[in-house]
Amino acid sequence: MSLNGARGAVDGGAVPLSPPDVVESALAAVAAGAGEVLVHPRTPCGRESLSPRVVGPLLEAMRGTGVSVPLSVSAGIGAEPDPAGRLERIRSWTVLPDRAVVHFAEPGAEELAQALLARGVAVDAVVPLGGKAGAGWGVAPGTGTGSEPGPLTRFLAWPVRDPARIRLVVELAAADPALVAGLRWLPPVPLLLFGREAAAWPVLRLAVRCGAGARTGVGDVLHLPDGRPARSNAELVAAAREIAGSATAVTTGSR
Repeated sequence: MSLNGARGAVDGGAVPLSPPDVVESALAAVAAGAGEVLVHPRTPCGRESLSPRVVGPLLEAMRGTGVSVPLSVSAGIGAEPDPAGRLERIRSWTVLPDRAVVHFAEPGAEELAQALLARGVAVDAVVPLGGKAGAGWGVAPGTGTGSEPGPLTRFLAWPVRDPARIRLVVELAAADPALVAGLRWLPPVPLLLFGREAAAWPVLRLAVRCGAGARTGVGDVLHLPDGRPARSNAELVAAAREIAGSATAVTTGSR
């Protein structure tokens, strides 16, 4: 689950930003059924950071208070715009997350992913597909010409030497089964689907139907499936679990 994402205080009280709020939200989300927790660590002033002095204490606090599921951090440009700076930061980590999110639409993604694997950190390779979420199969966002490789093309060109520690995380702009069907020929790595805002719940339902991994959390969506504002990450997780359970019940009953 995406605990806080790139959200800020302006997005409401459901978004945990301080370490104590992050820990409390993570514990409640896990109790509600979250199997993983993705967090964007922040400095005391609220800025995203990959500094070991920010990442390490937060991970230790989460693990020390009983957050027993795998912990992920986002290693994107929101925390460190400079590709070389991102490499320097993750190489200086003294406390390691279980996984790290690498956006293949950002510069230096391949080198960053390889450096994380070298440190023993599993990689979630994020690829946006469809509409404003990304450029589809091969065109880079914003180029207009298709002259540059898109995120998916970059991921496919990156040698996947350790499939057990790599997961393809596809951000869909809409719940498009045709796009998901086209992913079947990709390298044999686990697949997770997610959407943001209006696409979040339709994509989660599609992921459940396809047997792919799914995620929710206020980092992706601030409302429940019925449109009500979510009061917490735990409430979103509970709603996602209900959708997954309903889908399983329908599948089982149809046999």
